[in-house]
Amino acid sequence: MIDSLVPRGACDCHVHIFDPAHPLPGRPPQDTPDATLAAYRSVQRATGLERVVLVQANGYGSDNSCMLEALAVLGRDVARGVAVVAPDAPREALAELDEQGVCGIRFHLLPGGLLGWDALPRLSRLAADLGWHVQVQCDGRALAEHAELLAELACPIVIDHIGKFLEPVPVSHPGFVALLRLLERGDVWVKLSAPYEVSRSGPPDYADVSTLARALANAAPERMVWASNWPHPWFANPPDEAALIALLASWVPDEARRHAILVENPASLYSFDTVSDRPQQAASARTPAAWP
Repeated sequence: MIDSLVPRGACDCHVHIFDPAHPLPGRPPQDTPDATLAAYRSVQRATGLERVVLVQANGYGSDNSCMLEALAVLGRDVARGVAVVAPDAPREALAELDEQGVCGIRFHLLPGGLLGWDALPRLSRLAADLGWHVQVQCDGRALAEHAELLAELACPIVIDHIGKFLEPVPVSHPGFVALLRLLERGDVWVKLSAPYEVSRSGPPDYADVSTLARALANAAPERMVWASNWPHPWFANPPDEAALIALLASWVPDEARRHAILVENPASLYSFDTVSDRPQQAASARTPAAWP
């Protein structure tokens, strides 16, 4: 079944690489997950996902070396990176990252994140100058409070994980209404990803978060992207990627819209080449050359 749901050129827009060769700072070596690029390639082979966006893991802070190393191996034909930088990072530092395939700055606006809301205006201006976006992860219930700030940012915005409402909310909640209004800006994107992180109703349907995902996909299907959130850090029993792809199909039953979310939308957002439509092949049948 999974083969029929994953079109050629499909992109996984939120993947973290952890490598024991790059221990997490301030932690014992055994606390670094063994989630290497080689392990993620097995996920690609199993699912047929061909493109990927590597997102700097919060635990590594602004040391992007683990992510950049994997990005260099993959190459810019199939991969992009989203980095974490210091609040006072100069343009020259961002330009160096740009040359390595980075196209965005991650703002993890939850406890433990390096960057705060106050860093958004300045860094968004630098991002705009480079043609980048800012990627925002926060408790979605705070979006109404910060909606004016976000609306005035100088570059495109990517909102993580269906808004990541730490307590699932109804579609009438001010934070969710603020997210829908942000979508009206025309350059705000949402990742349909990681419902398991906040759902209270639980698997397999994650009904409480699925309600929000469907509402977003109906409101602006042309600015939705999908992601696995592999390796699902710090979750003992996360769903596998095939189950998450099947869940997307339940959120977006229309095949053309789902194709856009998996292929055209991320190609636009992350500046990948357009993929011509070709008959879907089973992942196991694709030639090794199709894999980085």
